[in-house]
Amino acid sequence: MECKVKWINDGMAFVAETGTNHALVMDGAPEAGGRNLAPRPMELLLAGTGGCAAFDVVLILKKARQAISGCEVSLQAQRAESEPQVFTRIHFHFRVTGKQLKPEAVERAIQLSKEKYCSASIMLGKTAEITYDYAIVEA
Repeated sequence: MECKVKWINDGMAFVAETGTNHALVMDGAPEAGGRNLAPRPMELLLAGTGGCAAFDVVLILKKARQAISGCEVSLQAQRAESEPQVFTRIHFHFRVTGKQLKPEAVERAIQLSKEKYCSASIMLGKTAEITYDYAIVEA
């Protein structure tokens, strides 16, 4: 995996170019010299973790032949007060939509993501307490 990050102006904005040829912009808070034009790097880390976990849950439920039609995960994170301000707690709330989804299948998919498949949350779990809950929405 590769990524190149380049400072793009005299503020605190950066553009990242991934090894798969995608680009994204990051910026800092105004009090740190940024202009608040894009997500902060730590916000992207949290978003990537949510994407990783949601990806796993959808894939696992599809493989289990569950009639999943939607998956949304909201994350709430707390960071250490002193440097480095690592994540210390992250709570995932999954909202899984589908027809006659089995609660045990949803629970298992989330558990497998948390313990085996989601590299991002497993890595962040080295500094943060990871918790989750979920709701199943019949659709």
